Amino acid sequence: MRLPLARFTTTLALAALLLPLGACGIGQEAGLVIYSGRNEGLIKPLLDKLEKSVGTKVEVRYGASAELSAQLLEEGDKTKADLFLSQDAGALGALAKQGRLEKLPQPTLGKVAEKFRAGSGDWVGLSGRVRVLAYNPAQISKAPDSVRDLVKPEWKDKVGYAPTNASFQAFVTGMRVIDGDEATRAWLKGMKANGVKAFDDNLALLDGVNNGQVALGLINHYYWYEKVAEKGADKIAAKLHYLPGGDPGALINVAGVGVLKGSEHNAAALKAVDFLLSQEAQTYFTEETKEYPLAAGVKSTVPGLPALESLKAPEIDLGKLESLQETLAMLREAGMV
Repeated sequence: MRLPLARFTTTLALAALLLPLGACGIGQEAGLVIYSGRNEGLIKPLLDKLEKSVGTKVEVRYGASAELSAQLLEEGDKTKADLFLSQDAGALGALAKQGRLEKLPQPTLGKVAEKFRAGSGDWVGLSGRVRVLAYNPAQISKAPDSVRDLVKPEWKDKVGYAPTNASFQAFVTGMRVIDGDEATRAWLKGMKANGVKAFDDNLALLDGVNNGQVALGLINHYYWYEKVAEKGADKIAAKLHYLPGGDPGALINVAGVGVLKGSEHNAAALKAVDFLLSQEAQTYFTEETKEYPLAAGVKSTVPGLPALESLKAPEIDLGKLESLQETLAMLREAGMV
């Protein structure tokens, strides 16, 4: 789910009003209550399978990950939610920071590499989402090897981005963690001064690269693979460049899950987490979303997708991506939104 940034702060401020304390109307019957930051159209078929696997009635509330995270913080121990399914690690990190998530059992955590789960053990990644540069080879022969280079004169008026996209904002937060606030603020202002072009979302941005509106764009990898699966590689002008050397632009974020502290259906919630890490669920992610499966032993079936182990992502604690509000303030200060 993606919210226009202009509505984001208001959405957070009104979250408690829009979704009353205690989540009235949900969880009133015995059953597992899931707050899902993943789109209903995408995740509902999998949650239907989860319901059968867990053997418990499942109720789901959908929304943006950041919105639902804020709602869960507002509800506190009065929440009826048992499970939080997030589109990104930052929203999970915000809950973990406030002690709202249960620590998961080691056998569950052990299914996923340490870098794709919370160091504290209170959430685990389900699928990987890689930041890449999409570029049009008719306009440029080679994409740069670092997003830091995009402020240089040779990239003036050639770069596109999607400022309201949660993954772009998470990337900027990651850059703050890696390079520090001052360097990131200077980079954002440099991008603005260099004529970076804003698009409504990543699909519009990828289309913009395809049709030559911009020479390259900052997106997540799966948009390109979804487009290729839909239209065929010969119909897509854009190519992908996976950034080397642990560049901030090569961040691998995760969609993940955590169990709410005090859950009345703790056993079912833990069983649900294990289902989401099962071969069946992990294969669903790779086939339906083109994201990387994260459970050990499960491989992607997406043609041409580089092995996750081959990527040179920055070494970063994904739990530190929780400072979204500071990132949004910085984006506004730089005139990027």
